[in-house]
Order: sequence, then structure tokens, then C-alpha cells
Amino acid sequence: MAAPPICTLHTLDHLVLTVRSLQDTIKFYTEILGMAHQSFVSPSNPAKARHALLFGTSKINLHEVGMEIEPKAQTALPGTADLCFITEQDVDEALKQLKARGVEVLEGGEVVRRTGARSPLKSVYIRDPDGNLIE
Repeated sequence: MAAPPICTLHTLDHLVLTVRSLQDTIKFYTEILGMAHQSFVSPSNPAKARHALLFGTSKINLHEVGMEIEPKAQTALPGTADLCFITEQDVDEALKQLKARGVEVLEGGEVVRRTGARSPLKSVYIRDPDGNLIE
């Protein structure tokens, strides 16, 4: 008989992306995906400014490659994430706007059907400046 879990998770608070360029990453996520940029100071290192991207009730903390904050992932590399976000806008309209802004859309440049965590999804795939897959 398996032991019961130590805890039951409820939701994701934040995740960390290791990036090559803070400036390029912040520009992409704020101008293309509508996230808000936040600069803050960690109590553990008040001399160093940190950066995060806010959306909904979650955030993405940014670590610049070679200057990651400890503790960090065992293998922290740019371009190794595959992230799926839910938008408030219609996905077909988002596709039009992405194309109008010159953002390369994968999967033939079309909306595709996928299975999400809670329901079927209409998805559009793009890449961020580090090559992370964004759905």
C-alpha cells in the first residue's frame, strides 16, 4: 500500500526562466503577451535587482544565464521550457495580431486543437527570444 502524499498542491505561484537577455525577454512578454514587468529586491540579496513578469495570479521570475539566483534548477539553461498560457482574448484574434506584429507562428501558422489541463484548447504556438515554446 502506498503512503499518502505529504501534501496536495493547489495552484502554481511562479516559475523561473533562465534567459540570455533580460531586456529582450521583458520586451517580448510585455509587448507581445501583455504581461507586466516587475523589478524587486530579494531580502536575501538586497544589493541586486531582480525581475519578474506578472500575469493573472502568477509570475515568472527571470534569471540571466550565468547570474542565476540560488537555489536554482540543477540544469538552468535558456530555451528549455515549454509553456502553455490561457488568454482572455479569442485565440483566432490573437493569431491575427501575432501575424500582424510579425511574430512567427508555428504549426503551419494556424490555430490548432490540443488537450489542456482542464478542457480542450484552441492553441497557437510561438517562440520567445530564447526559443522557449509558448502555447
